[in-house]
Amino acid sequence: MHPKLNILIVNYNGKHLLENLFASMEQQDFGKSRYALQIWVVDNGSSDGSQAYLRSLNHIRCIEAGSNLGFAKANNLALSQMKGTYCLMLNSDTLFTDKSNLDDWLDWMDKQTEVGISSPKLIRRDGTLDPACHRGEPDPWTAFCYFSGLARLFPNWKTVAGYHQTYKNLDATHLIDACSGAALLLRLDAIEEVGLLDERFFMYAEDLDWCKRFRDSGYSVAYYPSVEIIHLKYQSGLENQAAQRNTNHWFYTTMLQYYDKHYANQYPGIVRWVLHTWVHHKLRQPSKMR
Repeated sequence: MHPKLNILIVNYNGKHLLENLFASMEQQDFGKSRYALQIWVVDNGSSDGSQAYLRSLNHIRCIEAGSNLGFAKANNLALSQMKGTYCLMLNSDTLFTDKSNLDDWLDWMDKQTEVGISSPKLIRRDGTLDPACHRGEPDPWTAFCYFSGLARLFPNWKTVAGYHQTYKNLDATHLIDACSGAALLLRLDAIEEVGLLDERFFMYAEDLDWCKRFRDSGYSVAYYPSVEIIHLKYQSGLENQAAQRNTNHWFYTTMLQYYDKHYANQYPGIVRWVLHTWVHHKLRQPSKMR
């Protein structure tokens, strides 16, 4: 019998994060779920003892990639083998709480057959919302309003606050354009139509791209705040400053990749030149967490 839910985690030198995540699962009695669950971990060539730790857990299905394949390709290794109804993609730097009722979430998804992807309410350790779980489509105007600061100045103004759609009720279930791969529940049979994650995105934007492709295929993307998951943010894979610099690099260069894939043919070349210039300006600045 195939599991109702697969939980998929990509790990890169995050043994301590995995330990905390699995402990939070045990604390919430995942074993008492009404549905069959299967946990998958794809290890991206960790060197911190993660592989030996994962081999010691007989309830985890582990795939050892052998090297750092990036987020999209590592997830695809498991997704291409997966059976069942749903997959919950998770970052290793997430934690479950007493508000993380997965059974209720699955029941809701069963009734919303038009929803291909849904996001929980991702919260930071201090209880504030991680706005990455509640996003609009980052077209050039929306991205400009966000990075210029206009969206922060006018968070309730739909015209400029589209990046995180802060004009919507964040305590109510509703449709959004995109969410974060840090915690993303998807309908597995939809992959036959939509396809796997785009592996040209090594890190970042693969979730935005996937959400757009789901929407383009006729599925909805939904925000479901009845379920909350903690996102520690900026922890997974960041074991040193060099890793943080690499993360900074991928964050900005994937903006160009996303623009080239979805918008380059819709706008004059000057828009791409401005974006390219801005990205390289950001990459020359000292690395810092966004």
